[in-house]
Amino acid sequence: MKILTTAKKVVDVELNIRVQDGAIVEQGLQYVINAWDETAVEASVQLKENHEAETTLVSIGGGDNTDMIRKCYAMGIDKGMHIEDSSLEKPDSFAYAKILQKVYENGDYNLVITGKQAQDTDNGQTGIILGEYLGLPCVSNVINIEVVDDTHIKVSRLGDAGTEIVELELPAVVTVDVSMNEPRLPGMRQIMMAKKKPIETMDLAGVGTSAEEIGAAAPKSEVVEFMETEKRQGGQKFEGDPAEVTAQVVNLLATEAKVL
Repeated sequence: MKILTTAKKVVDVELNIRVQDGAIVEQGLQYVINAWDETAVEASVQLKENHEAETTLVSIGGGDNTDMIRKCYAMGIDKGMHIEDSSLEKPDSFAYAKILQKVYENGDYNLVITGKQAQDTDNGQTGIILGEYLGLPCVSNVINIEVVDDTHIKVSRLGDAGTEIVELELPAVVTVDVSMNEPRLPGMRQIMMAKKKPIETMDLAGVGTSAEEIGAAAPKSEVVEFMETEKRQGGQKFEGDPAEVTAQVVNLLATEAKVL
């Protein structure tokens, strides 16, 4: 089995992110591998370990993604590709999917595993659009992958009414939920070995496409503005006789909160 998986470099959302004039302030930002993609990488490596699969990772844009790709190497990924092009300043999900379509068509993959969404945009569209472009069966929000035989897998996904079990004929595309697994922490030996592995880098022409073909100049969607969430106001503490406190709370709910 040959597996293609993805990794996007995103802003570390655990840190304080500031917004000014509708844009994120770049100064002081740190970047990490998207959490959902890290889950996809772990799922791919587990399939490699249990079913002798070959694993390939592709990362698109993001500038210098070397450290992130080497982390995926240390986790167990066999081959890494970085696609960077001057036209990829603000690609949307459709552009990402178009590029991944070319990568898939250039290889001989049985399964594509992507993160369900990216923690910077939360769109959750790229993997599903890729499945449509390729004409392959696609299941999203997957929390378990079971290999049935050389041509079939069985996946569990989080549905609206509980866990759903779907059997897929390969090749196929799945997008995984972050709750699927706990990505491993590579040991020092794996980290040192990852530093020696080559990373294949290329532009859009190297993949066999162009800015025009992926629609880079006219994206179908774009982020118009970033806005900070409203700061939570401090609460009000009530002390005294329970009956009096209850009357005060009810009065405030009726006159200020307007919920009664």
